[in-house]
Amino acid sequence: MESRRGNQMEFSELPATRRIQRLSSHISPAVTAPPQQPMVQTEACASRSKKLEVNGEALSLYMRGKHMDIQEKVYEFFNSRPDLQTPIEISKDDHRELCMRQLYGVVREAGIRPFRYVADDPEKYFAIMEAVGSVDMSLGIKLGVQYSLWGGSVINLGTKKHRDKYFDGIDNLDYTGCFAMTELHHGSNVQGLQTTATFDPITDEFIIDTPHDGAIKWWIGNAAVHGKFATVFARLILPTHDSKGVSDMGVHAFIVPIRDLKTHQALPGVEIQDCGHKVGLNGVDNGALRFRSVRIPRDNLLNRFGDVSRDGKYTSSLPTINKRFGATLGELVGGRVGLAYASVGVLKISATIAIRYSLLRQQFGPPKQPEVSILDYQSHQHKLMPMLASTYAYHFATVYLVEKYSEMKKTHDEQLVADVHALSAGLKSYVTSYTAKSLSVCREACGGHGYAAVNRFGSLRNDHDIFQTFEGDNTVLLQQVAADLLKQYKEKFQGGTLTVTWSYLRESMNSYLAQPNPVTARWEGEDHLRDPKFQLDAFRYRTSRLLQSVAMRLKKHTKTLGTFGAWNRCLNHLLTLAESHIESVILARFIEAVQNCSDASARAALKLVCDLYALDRIWKDIGTYRNVDYVAPNKAKAIHKLTEYLSFQVRNVAKELVDAFELPDHVTRAPIAMQSDAYAQYTQVVGF
Repeated sequence: MESRRGNQMEFSELPATRRIQRLSSHISPAVTAPPQQPMVQTEACASRSKKLEVNGEALSLYMRGKHMDIQEKVYEFFNSRPDLQTPIEISKDDHRELCMRQLYGVVREAGIRPFRYVADDPEKYFAIMEAVGSVDMSLGIKLGVQYSLWGGSVINLGTKKHRDKYFDGIDNLDYTGCFAMTELHHGSNVQGLQTTATFDPITDEFIIDTPHDGAIKWWIGNAAVHGKFATVFARLILPTHDSKGVSDMGVHAFIVPIRDLKTHQALPGVEIQDCGHKVGLNGVDNGALRFRSVRIPRDNLLNRFGDVSRDGKYTSSLPTINKRFGATLGELVGGRVGLAYASVGVLKISATIAIRYSLLRQQFGPPKQPEVSILDYQSHQHKLMPMLASTYAYHFATVYLVEKYSEMKKTHDEQLVADVHALSAGLKSYVTSYTAKSLSVCREACGGHGYAAVNRFGSLRNDHDIFQTFEGDNTVLLQQVAADLLKQYKEKFQGGTLTVTWSYLRESMNSYLAQPNPVTARWEGEDHLRDPKFQLDAFRYRTSRLLQSVAMRLKKHTKTLGTFGAWNRCLNHLLTLAESHIESVILARFIEAVQNCSDASARAALKLVCDLYALDRIWKDIGTYRNVDYVAPNKAKAIHKLTEYLSFQVRNVAKELVDAFELPDHVTRAPIAMQSDAYAQYTQVVGF
């Protein structure tokens, strides 16, 4: 060993080596940086800076926005009606009936009418949906099925005659309904649906038919027990006078009564079965529907994008099946917007429970000294503080999405429609996947007490899990984002315009694809690392590199594998690209929200969590940045240290940050999260 050390020392002193080192220092000179911060440990952090003072009231007001009053109305109603609060142990059938009574209570007793806001004030509608979902997620989904899906399909895909006939009944719950799109053999591939609606020109009716078992409508919310109508998506078949005899006009939507309004019995030709007990959301009555030559009036075609005349002629303002299909699905994007927004609500609840408990719970400590809060342990901070920062990031991103969706509904601007479609797909996929993983982390962070059903993690996890599948499978949605990015990339180099979300590609694709600056790659000062420009540039650089590299790979593999084969060969690369882009959008919205906050104290708190979100994400993907020398080794180390320090700082104000969500105790409902005497609450639950 000694001789090897000596050889290494001799080699390092060789003249050639010294010359190379000098030349390197001229090419990439050392950057003068502020003195290095001390090692990030509890004692060092405590002496480094004072605890941030947070104006909780100002922060909460900024977070909850202009529709907090309607949410308070929901909370106050359920707080006054303990009989409508969902118990821990409840059967499937009882849960379904309770969920329906909860919905009646919100609409008919509390006087909250969500349907009136679906089209005219979506921001208010989603605020209501978040509040009722925090009381019981089944209630949030049931409300969404009634108003977003069944009601939304009538007013968005139909015309004035449909609105006039059905609006009041949907609004007051006289006309409870379903959204019958998914089939046993087709979920994500909506264009492959096989239920048929054949026009009969003699009787002026459509005949709805399920041609085989694979076309049975499956997982239809409200169908098993409560639904009276269904919006049925079926292939429109028209008779022709040519050799084929019929013409398939593609998937259209039809209003089909499924139960008698007086007796509530299934109507002739309609077969209804119960999908049974599910992993979660058992307050929602999912069922299966089979149609055997069910006749409906021609007027029951939701005819905004395509109509059939009395003599069987088809007319549409859109020239092709694909255009009509795209327009139809585009009007239903509100479901994805709502799920992304609601998923953040679930994340707020789970983070609040886990963090409040972690502040309360004490285990171990220095010898002969009191035990310390488990949130004082760096490992616990590592689990929960970046999650809290992400919760804030996703809150502002989904608020932005809701605002853009509302603007889209008012203006019908084509570019905005395309932007909201891609953004809702990306955020729904990204946020619901993150929340699903975080629920397990929160349960684990609360140890054995987190396993008690009364502390909600089990029900939250089970109820939320399907968010990753319905309204679009997450993997499929990310592919839509990647496809749109590639389309924008192509248009960028053909001189076309780019939509709002992708504008950074127009502004700086060339600079992002240039070689990293060897000087800035070494900067490691705290001011630099906490500069929003550095953070956003890093996110966008990664996205641009991924976009360029996958475009090159697709071009290469298409020559031998064809378009489909090339896409499949590059699929994981494409999913990573989509996630990277969505993270860039999230960070941009978070930075903007920080800058727009008028209260200095609240703004400082938001800046802290924004920095933690950004640097934690950079650190988690540090290998990518190191591989292309975007970040030098010393800078990577500085990012890691600063991330740990920021986690500690966020821990110091964690209570204020979760309190800003203003979730009442009866909403979190977990005894371990009660803000006063949590252990006393918990012991009472088990009977002491």
